[in-house]
Amino acid sequence: MHSNLWIFIWRRKLSFLLVVSGLVLLGLWTWAILIDTTTTPPLPVPSANAEARERQQQQQNPGYQQVHIIQKLIAQANRVLRADRLKDNAAGEKAPTVQRLGNVRFLRPTQAKKAPLPLSESYLFEQERLKILEQQQRQRNAGMEELNANAEDERMLSSAERQTQYEHDLQRMGVPVVAGIGPDGPRSPNERLVHLDLKGAPPKLSFLKQLLPMLRALGATGLLIEYEDMFPFTGALQPLAAHNAYKEDELRDFLECAALHGLSVMPLLQTFGHLEYVLKLEGFEQLRELPESPQSICPSQPQSMALLEQMLTQVIELHLQCIGKATPSAPTLPIKFTHIHIGCDEVQRMGECQACRQRLRSELFLSHVISLSHFVRRQWPQLGVVIWDDQLRSMSLSELQHSQIGSYVEPMVWVYASDIYRFIQPQLWDTYAKVFPSAWVASAYKGAFGESLLVPPLQHHLENNIRWLAVIAKEGGRFAKGLRGVALTGWQRYDHFAVLCELLPVGMPSLMVSLSTVSKGYFSTNPRDNDLLRVLQCVFQPDSRRSGRPWLELHPNAHHSQLFAVCNYPGHMVFKYALRLYDKLAEVGVYLQQTREQSAWLSDYNVRHNFSSPLRVHELIARTPILIEELRAMAREAQQLLWEAYDEYTVAEFVEQHIYPTIEALQRQLASGATLLQRRTWPQRPLPLTLRIQEDMGLVTDRQPH
Repeated sequence: MHSNLWIFIWRRKLSFLLVVSGLVLLGLWTWAILIDTTTTPPLPVPSANAEARERQQQQQNPGYQQVHIIQKLIAQANRVLRADRLKDNAAGEKAPTVQRLGNVRFLRPTQAKKAPLPLSESYLFEQERLKILEQQQRQRNAGMEELNANAEDERMLSSAERQTQYEHDLQRMGVPVVAGIGPDGPRSPNERLVHLDLKGAPPKLSFLKQLLPMLRALGATGLLIEYEDMFPFTGALQPLAAHNAYKEDELRDFLECAALHGLSVMPLLQTFGHLEYVLKLEGFEQLRELPESPQSICPSQPQSMALLEQMLTQVIELHLQCIGKATPSAPTLPIKFTHIHIGCDEVQRMGECQACRQRLRSELFLSHVISLSHFVRRQWPQLGVVIWDDQLRSMSLSELQHSQIGSYVEPMVWVYASDIYRFIQPQLWDTYAKVFPSAWVASAYKGAFGESLLVPPLQHHLENNIRWLAVIAKEGGRFAKGLRGVALTGWQRYDHFAVLCELLPVGMPSLMVSLSTVSKGYFSTNPRDNDLLRVLQCVFQPDSRRSGRPWLELHPNAHHSQLFAVCNYPGHMVFKYALRLYDKLAEVGVYLQQTREQSAWLSDYNVRHNFSSPLRVHELIARTPILIEELRAMAREAQQLLWEAYDEYTVAEFVEQHIYPTIEALQRQLASGATLLQRRTWPQRPLPLTLRIQEDMGLVTDRQPH
């Protein structure tokens, strides 16, 4: 019985093998059908190049390893079937053999040559493999399909619908929406200058050099450099230069580097107001408008004009030598030095000295500006002269036309607020257009919303720049030669005596966002079209459609977006440090307010009368030593990070301005707590009156006569 069974199995071994193989194939086919029904419909067959790219990306997909294992199993099964057919064919060609076992004779059956599998069965494994690959391709391209569909929808939208969609995207990102500004709006200004304010906190020129390619890549066409006391004055003007002023050879090298990057340079030299760095010095105080104020120079003194002409000569000649001609490294590079900015903004206490009282303020200002401009045009006729416009706003059309100031200077209209027309009304634009053939405008990227801010409010600056784009588009047609361009100002101090505003590395995200927006003419909501991610070297990967969050998020009263925390640009470590310092100072400020002003045991009254609960005082000052040590550590970190961009004087000023006052407040609190803890006995109530306070407040007590 058993012998017959073995003979039957041996004769039908190929059939059993085919049955097993069929079951395996049926299982694979069923699995593929189930997965195929739960996925999206197949995409069109990609092109050869697209398929090559997808194959390269496929190898980087973790799911590809599973598919690869299945493919190897299928290939191995095919090899087993082919080997089995070859073995059977070879056995059929031999003569049948006879084996004897006792009286039983076994005859090996003669196997006929197996017919080839039908075409549909031989390609069954290949079809399954293609289905799996197609499924993986659909999964990989799901996000790309959605983006392409969205782009196709945008192309089919009308102009008004595209603008509506664009404004909706801006609102999601927290970017200010201004009517008329968008992809189909007016073009960007011709000139886009970046202002470098060097007074009192000069960045290292090596650091500024690193910024030049970034500025150029984001659309800057030139630099507006305000030197003040950082210019290397020589001869009789040498005292005007600060002790840490730039060296002449270093400045030449920087200006040539700017020219190599295709950036023009417009030097800015104050010649009326904001001359504190000159008039504060001994030997120049006699040129002040008022003896007690070094803010503005007296235009009625002949020595004033002689001094300003010497200053202009040294500044202009140095720039002409460096960038007014071809450089050895770039002999054919077109280099632009077309304008000199002579300041003349915020002239305080003008016309108050004995000599100036005999003339009108408008006459004093216009004659002074025209005299300086005439000097520049006479000595360097190829240069144009630019002034700030704020002193012109209160003058009438007849005064401006009668002076013929429009033949000498071009005004730079500056407003850093969001409501530009609040300061420059349409009738003032009309007046300017009737007097000046062309003009400039100025926005801000830092140093405009607080005299001592640590981090600039990016959203406010971006809104200011976007609104200027709308004003340029609307008012530019009034001028015979149009508006030349915009200068993005970044103030380092409000004047020579003021403390630091936001440092340049901390203001870099604000500058880059505003500059890219002004250069394109609108803020691009598509990360592929916006150069910020590339120029700032951000490792952030936009995935807004999957996460539901936009790639850039700006909100009111927020200083930054999380995007800039993952970028790698010159000064990025200083920016991230400033954010941490801002949060730490806010934390300590809340702590001091709670312990000193809101608590009932460590207030000024408790300290003044040396009357409080020791247990409560212990609790209130427990964190103070820890916070002091944390701030000291942050001061040491500031010294390390700021050294990349600034010298030791600026670093020391930054620490003394932002960190040391808070440490002092904590130390005073700690000392007050220690005094309260020393007492072991306390007086009976009521506590004694503080007579000094009673007298200062004018209060009447029983100890004083009515």
